[in-house]
Amino acid sequence: MMPTTSSRRAAVASTAPAPAAPPAKRDRTHYLYIAVIVAVALGIAVGFIAPDFAKELKPIGTGFVSLIKMMISPIIFCTIVLGVGSVRKAAQVGKVGGLALGYFIAMSFVALAIGLVVGNIIHPGSGMHLTEAVKGVGHTQAQAAAEGPVDFLLGIIPTTFVSAFTEGQVLQTLLIALLAGFALQAMGRTGEPVLRGVEYIQKLVFRILGMIMWAAPVGAFGAMAAVIGETGMDALKALGTIMLGFYVTCFLFIVVVLGTLTKLVAKVNLFQLLKYLAREFLLIVSTSSSESALPRLIAKMEHLGVSRPVVGITVPTGYSFNLDGTMIYLTMASLFIADAMDQPMNIGQQIGLLLFMMVASKGAAGVSGSGIAVLASGLQSHKPALVDGVGLIIGIDRFMSEARAVTNFAGNAVATLLIGTWTGEVDKERVNRVLAGELPFDEKTLLDEKDGDEHLDGVPEQGGEKELAKA
Repeated sequence: MMPTTSSRRAAVASTAPAPAAPPAKRDRTHYLYIAVIVAVALGIAVGFIAPDFAKELKPIGTGFVSLIKMMISPIIFCTIVLGVGSVRKAAQVGKVGGLALGYFIAMSFVALAIGLVVGNIIHPGSGMHLTEAVKGVGHTQAQAAAEGPVDFLLGIIPTTFVSAFTEGQVLQTLLIALLAGFALQAMGRTGEPVLRGVEYIQKLVFRILGMIMWAAPVGAFGAMAAVIGETGMDALKALGTIMLGFYVTCFLFIVVVLGTLTKLVAKVNLFQLLKYLAREFLLIVSTSSSESALPRLIAKMEHLGVSRPVVGITVPTGYSFNLDGTMIYLTMASLFIADAMDQPMNIGQQIGLLLFMMVASKGAAGVSGSGIAVLASGLQSHKPALVDGVGLIIGIDRFMSEARAVTNFAGNAVATLLIGTWTGEVDKERVNRVLAGELPFDEKTLLDEKDGDEHLDGVPEQGGEKELAKA
């Protein structure tokens, strides 16, 4: 029997080569971060060559960080509302939040302990001398420092529903977002159109953030030039010991403590995770602000495979309560000042002072220069005789703030992955694929294109709704 025309066509079709897949769009954002590195190098050069001119560039760096901070409140609001509103059982949100806070407190104690050990070994302040000009700086900082615990708690409540967004207070935004999320959760299907609207707003906000990021090289140049112009080499030479000790301590904390936890709990190599977040670390170093990378951390941890509720609750809360780098800074700076003023503290005094500062630091979250402010206020309240020595550390605080910010950021990234693992809200297969480079992060939108109706590669719809509903 002769083959029919249709069968011949089918045979030809079966042997014909499959059509080539459309070429992947080339990611040009890596040029952006190469430009950031070049801008940082130029900023350092300008700071040394023309320090007076470099100081005038400070508003450029400040302006870029302000642009990023402008986006933080709407991003946190959208992320938490979508996460909480899509979870059918409110108890699951409380479980994630309680677990996160418990972990944050435990890690604060670990950071304090490491700082105490290193500080007592190297005695970084020995041989320093105070001047009258230096003495006044500490008291000035103490006056502008964080409020008491009662004022801190009352400060979480915004004046109006929208003032949380206009004033840029992370904890106020967190409160409003949680209330809105629980309200939408209680509304059931009636609230679904609102959730869908918030999801579109989130896409818009992340797209705006992607546009702002193209100004990063300019902001990094201005910030770095200004700090080099103001500080120069004198402060670095005189205070190199405390800086080196602090950087080594932060490095040990990240690699030993966070690396061990990540490997044992999440079965993830810490260095792969840090490589995945490399661009965020570059942004933090160039701007000396971990807040500049907060929106990107939210987007990247969701892309990694951690469910939306866990990311939405852990990351914003961690930025206020999980300040590992700040804990190490407060420990070593306190010991440095005590040694420099020839008033060394015994172990009991050190522990009492630092426990007080651990509580005080929570009230300074989100305050510009909060590290030095908490240090001054803690010394003023607990051991006033040491406040005069705060001025000794002012000159290098900007460089130490970079290590603080990097450590805080790494701690929050690891915390999100760990909390997600403990609550069963991590797609482990996706984590491995993302860290292996098989599922690259979309730098243009900062969101997965299919986020919502059909989440990519097995990540549950609405960031864990189906799985949490089964709990």
